[in-house]
Amino acid sequence: MKLNLAEWGNKLHSGEKTYPIVQQRKRWFIVSGVLVALSLALILIKGLNPGIDFVGGTEFQVTGTSTTDTSIAEQVVAQEAPGETPRVTVLGSDGIRVQIGVVEGPVAQSITAELAKGYDVPEAQVSFTQIGPTWGASVGKAAIQSLIVFLVLVAIVMSLYFRAWRMSAAALVALAHDLIITAGVYALSGFEVTPASVIGFLTILGYSLYDTVVVFDKIRENTANLTSQHRYTYDELANLGLNQTLVRSINTSVVALLPVSAILFIGAWVLGAGTLKDISLALFVGMAVGTYSSIFVATPVEVALRDGEERIAEHTKKVLELRASGQTDVAINDEGEVRVGAVTKGAHQGAASQPRRKNRKA
Repeated sequence: MKLNLAEWGNKLHSGEKTYPIVQQRKRWFIVSGVLVALSLALILIKGLNPGIDFVGGTEFQVTGTSTTDTSIAEQVVAQEAPGETPRVTVLGSDGIRVQIGVVEGPVAQSITAELAKGYDVPEAQVSFTQIGPTWGASVGKAAIQSLIVFLVLVAIVMSLYFRAWRMSAAALVALAHDLIITAGVYALSGFEVTPASVIGFLTILGYSLYDTVVVFDKIRENTANLTSQHRYTYDELANLGLNQTLVRSINTSVVALLPVSAILFIGAWVLGAGTLKDISLALFVGMAVGTYSSIFVATPVEVALRDGEERIAEHTKKVLELRASGQTDVAINDEGEVRVGAVTKGAHQGAASQPRRKNRKA
């Protein structure tokens, strides 16, 4: 029998259907560890490709050309600035971008004239921008500072909101996971890291954090009265919260990724390199990785940290002892896993399961 999305979501929310994501956290830690290690290796070995906004340099843009042959620009640079290695990129169907290091004004003017001649356009259609290395270094410093400030504020706000440092730590681990993998994709693809890319990085961190907070909020709701019951452990109730928000996380990601993928396609293959391409790759990769981390990294890390807490450990031990002795009945699925929810769908659990009134007078 086919299960539609609404039925699937209802079954996940009620606990009738569940995926042991938290219980299988070692598997996800291995996957994430491998991805992070590969990303770090790419960053260290291949390196990122910083734009001239960070390292300084000279950029020429030719518009309205009848040809986009990059060899013309390469020959011009080789002739006018022999010591420079140009980075030539096609912009759309009638544009060329040439990036080299910082050169003297007369050299830049000479390259401008030769590019106009080589592409058969007026000199007015060849523009150049020059950024000094000092300015580029200051921009890079500002980008790093903004990232550090963002992470510090996240740690403070998360700790105050959830009143639990473990949730704050788990959220930061997930954010670092997203940032490293996204940077690794940039290193692998060779895309330039520009100020637009940094904006994209900060945007995806905010997106990932939002998704993580929603999951943590549900977990906090499920475990608010943890020690007042002895049927389920913290791990099982946290896994229930994760499953209850699973459909929402998937739906939000799909809705967000569709327009971003369209922007990435248009920016990379239709319009050529530019701001759209720089920011959309960060958004696309970051949103996909952020969804993964909020499900398979943040919550499992938080549960692993909470399991070391004395109160949680004692409660878990008590639940398992009662379960082994048969004093606590729980639903077990075909795989032998505990299903958090009603033992029998629609059945009354008896007077013992009803909440007790305190200070009840006879």
